[in-house]
Amino acid sequence: MAKEKKPEQGTPGISRRDFFRNSTAGAVSTALISRSAAGGDAAEAEVLGPEAVPITLNVNGRIRRLRVEPRVTLLDALRERLDVTSPKKVCDEGTCGACTVLLDDKPVYACSVLAIEAQGKRILTAEGMGTPDHLHPIQTAFVKNDAQQCGFCTPGFIVAGKAFLDKNPNPTLEEIETGMGGNLCRCGTYAGIKQAILEAASKGGRDA
Repeated sequence: MAKEKKPEQGTPGISRRDFFRNSTAGAVSTALISRSAAGGDAAEAEVLGPEAVPITLNVNGRIRRLRVEPRVTLLDALRERLDVTSPKKVCDEGTCGACTVLLDDKPVYACSVLAIEAQGKRILTAEGMGTPDHLHPIQTAFVKNDAQQCGFCTPGFIVAGKAFLDKNPNPTLEEIETGMGGNLCRCGTYAGIKQAILEAASKGGRDA
């Protein structure tokens, strides 16, 4: 019987998906949320929950106040409580990127961030990037390049694309493929997606 092949060790580098998973896994596994998580003094830490607590979120430039249990994720708070539905709940385990939002201009998986931890940060979703009458350049490029099919992954790609272009305003196709590695498209429209981001870059797509 052939021996089971052991996984290789010491593989250099880290993918964007691994970075997201490692950096946010601790958030959803946290059993107790203290005041220090919201900017309080660690020496005066106070356990919150398990009952609902009041929180304030800055979503697409609008202040939203609600009450949620400390265990509620940012994704569920956005979709179920605030009717912000462009972040999609697909894998719900920080893998596919369909729920990508920006927190202070940094892309995160909303399913892997607690709503209570997003207080004090600017939350940007696809709804805040453009309107039907005035689309963001990335949104326009996605339509022009037929970069969507079922549409579940599209908002996450658009938001992640903005964050990518903010840091890489003149990328190559290879850089786009690597930089967008944290988002998956089950329909396989990667060619259109890469072309859309490349076109948006040529037209200043990092700016709203």
